[in-house]
Amino acid sequence: MSITREIGAHYSPEKGTLFTVWAPAAEQVDVVLKDNDKIMPLQREAFGYWTGLSEVTGPGALYTFRLDGETERPDPASQHQPDGVHEPSAVVDHTAFAWTDKSWKPLPLEQYIIYELHVGTFSEEGTFQGVIDKLPDLVDLGITAIELMPVAQFPGSRNWGYDGVYPSAVQNSYGGPDGLKELVNACHAAGIAVVLDVVYNHLGPEGNYLNDFGPYFTDKYNTPWGKSLNFDDAHSDHVRNFFIQNALLWLRDYHIDALRLDAVHAILDTGAKHFLQELQEHVEHLEQQLGRHFILIAESDLNDVRVINPMEKGGYGLAAQWSDDFHHAVHALLTGEDSGYYSDFGKLEQLQKALQHGFVYDGLYSEHRKRTFGSDATANPARQFVVCSQNHDQVGNRMLGERLTQLVSDDLLKVAAGLVLLSPFTPMLFMGEEYGEENPFLYFVSHSDKDLVEAVRNGRKEEFSAFAWQGEAPDPQSEETFNKSKLQRSYEHSEKHRQLRDFYKALIKLRKSAPALARPDKTRLHVSADHHTQVLHLIHSGESPYLYTLFNISNQPQKIQLVKEVGADWELVLSSVESRYGGEGMELPQQVQAGQEIELPAASVTVFQSNTIM
Repeated sequence: MSITREIGAHYSPEKGTLFTVWAPAAEQVDVVLKDNDKIMPLQREAFGYWTGLSEVTGPGALYTFRLDGETERPDPASQHQPDGVHEPSAVVDHTAFAWTDKSWKPLPLEQYIIYELHVGTFSEEGTFQGVIDKLPDLVDLGITAIELMPVAQFPGSRNWGYDGVYPSAVQNSYGGPDGLKELVNACHAAGIAVVLDVVYNHLGPEGNYLNDFGPYFTDKYNTPWGKSLNFDDAHSDHVRNFFIQNALLWLRDYHIDALRLDAVHAILDTGAKHFLQELQEHVEHLEQQLGRHFILIAESDLNDVRVINPMEKGGYGLAAQWSDDFHHAVHALLTGEDSGYYSDFGKLEQLQKALQHGFVYDGLYSEHRKRTFGSDATANPARQFVVCSQNHDQVGNRMLGERLTQLVSDDLLKVAAGLVLLSPFTPMLFMGEEYGEENPFLYFVSHSDKDLVEAVRNGRKEEFSAFAWQGEAPDPQSEETFNKSKLQRSYEHSEKHRQLRDFYKALIKLRKSAPALARPDKTRLHVSADHHTQVLHLIHSGESPYLYTLFNISNQPQKIQLVKEVGADWELVLSSVESRYGGEGMELPQQVQAGQEIELPAASVTVFQSNTIM
């Protein structure tokens, strides 16, 4: 494990503030203290680090770094940008916050029911406090973990968060450092874990001054965002340190439980020890220091089990990764869409394979990619795959930001919910899906550079060219685009939306209470699919009572025969066609037997349980 060192401004009541910055090419670096216009020269140390202690500088003090007496910039490792990305950084005191979560016990990954949300659009206020105010609703729903889209400081006040340029500074318009701590405190008090989305594969363009300090980027690779961050070229040890320190900051000083690592396939590193493995090693070391468990979850489109395999098996050791194959299999099947990457999906057998093995493309030829793709994930535990039917990417990267609500019937929305929440994998919901939110989730920014705004507009149009979507893309820069993306919370006054939410609640309650789902085991899962009826049979036989779920994905009632080999007597426990869930109230048999023929309602989820299996 490499040696790391703290960077940025670190305050302690006993000593004052220690400033440290990496600027290997500079001949002189000073701290400019804005409150009293004092200039403090820093001392050069090994590998181009510059450091100095100010005993009189305390919390909230504004400062910049001045390079070679000329260029003045905010701190690359700033922990607070109170006036935005172009203005001075501020010193943060992590010793002063009154944490009340000492009794909090981090949840194991098997207990995560994740709710992904965007702070700016989740509540009318668009702040951390706005999220806190809505936590009782999430507790009522049964959520055990929230996943915050990135909160690192970005330009302006409207952004998804992936244009962040100060990875360690908490967005000022959301509530800054203390606002995030208040949210984590409140979540832990409510029994909810906090996952934070972090971006280590690129930084946004506006306010990105890293090149002024050192070789943070390399010409070795190109990415969709331009030059690649330097994870394996000359001086890369210190770039890796920059991001490792960021991860440790969130876990240690903000009490975050898990990090979701954005698009790790774009972290380009051909070194002997991949950055992800090194990051995992440092997180494990922090666990030993604090006596507390942390979780790293990757977003990866590689279908490569190396990301989640243990280090002793040649993997990077991360706890889990998002499963694109599961999402694409569900989406293409329910919507019939077949353009872009959905061209590789659309068959019921593919969903069956995803449920059984984790990946659909596990060494198969992908027509969309025009190459053989993926590795076999059969041996990996189900908890290692985070699955969903909607997320910010899959909704927000549609031209019109349509949710599944706009694309399929109300009955199929319940089928999608059942596929996610009754799967053996770690389930994730996207904010608003639990009641069928009808507002879109669009892409929005608030850049101040007109040329950059125009580039973003054109870039979005190019991105949509692979899909057969009709219409005109909304203007990302418009405040109206942002406001259209806010949740309406229609379940508070609409019976239809409340009934869908009640169905989600019932599914989540079943997932938590049924031993076969609370501790799901992919190896004790029976999955079969009938292409002619479009019915999927899903049997969890790991623990009693065993669960048998039938998904009718067709829009017609279907006569089917229950699997003969599994189960004896089955008892009905949940049906999506019950009138309390907005269904037609069709009568289903309360008791059925293995091998019995029954008729399933169109577009439905039906769950039976049994205490014995033959």
